[in-house]
Amino acid sequence: MAMVREMPVLTVSRLVRETDQRLWRVIDHYVSKAREAVDMSEVQAIGVDETSSRRGHDYISLFVDLAAKRLLFATPGKDAQTFEKFCEDLQAHGGNSEAIAEVSMDLSPAFQKGAAEHLPNAQVTFDRFHLMKLINEAVDVVRKGEVYSQPDLKKSRWLWLKNPGKLSAKQSAKLQELLKNQNLKTAQAYQFRLTFQEIFTIQNRHQGAVLLKAWMENAKASGLPPLVKVTYTLMNHWDGILRWFESQITNGILEGFNSLLQSAKAKARGYRTHKNFINMAYLILGKLDLRLPT
Repeated sequence: MAMVREMPVLTVSRLVRETDQRLWRVIDHYVSKAREAVDMSEVQAIGVDETSSRRGHDYISLFVDLAAKRLLFATPGKDAQTFEKFCEDLQAHGGNSEAIAEVSMDLSPAFQKGAAEHLPNAQVTFDRFHLMKLINEAVDVVRKGEVYSQPDLKKSRWLWLKNPGKLSAKQSAKLQELLKNQNLKTAQAYQFRLTFQEIFTIQNRHQGAVLLKAWMENAKASGLPPLVKVTYTLMNHWDGILRWFESQITNGILEGFNSLLQSAKAKARGYRTHKNFINMAYLILGKLDLRLPT
């Protein structure tokens, strides 16, 4: 089992001189047995996100215990029914959907519907990293619209989207040079990005709400359509956005999990079935006690 965590099953099958189909059956057996013993009775805060299982619009939804930092449940799809399936699995492992008090997610309408229907006592926090993604996309749309009239903006995308501390000395110097142009709309959008990010260092709901409202008013007044569009998205998800200032939970652990899974998938050049992908997810991320025979 340790070997298949680190390298593709096909590679392991060649090393041990077994077919990969047989190894997948062995993996399924031990993962299934290990999951039978999983205790979910203490789960109160979860994060949910989707990850691509194959090319095209083919996804697996991941439900994670934010406190224990482990994968609880994975299932094909990214619709509201994934929450129903999760709650059934939660109950089968000693958990209670009514005990889930916090859930972190992106702005997916399907996930919102699923949480509302199946997690009656959970308060939703919209993941701040997904909110920053919205802001970054808006900044990039502004840049693309201005690049033809401002040739200096060519090949500058990541200067505006990376955090200042992550830029090289050369990139930082280039950015500072561009920021000297006070008429640059991209520079204006970039300042909105920095301010928005700074707001989410605050841990007070009231103060956060005041600053976000001011940010939205200024964004509307900016006359930059991509930012104006973002303000309406924020208003439509207001309660879940403000909840972050109290819960402080994010899908950061899920982003890391997603990266690990996609790396494993790339090494394996994809997985033949959803079942194989999900078993590998449990194996890598589930903190399972496999209790292998000696």
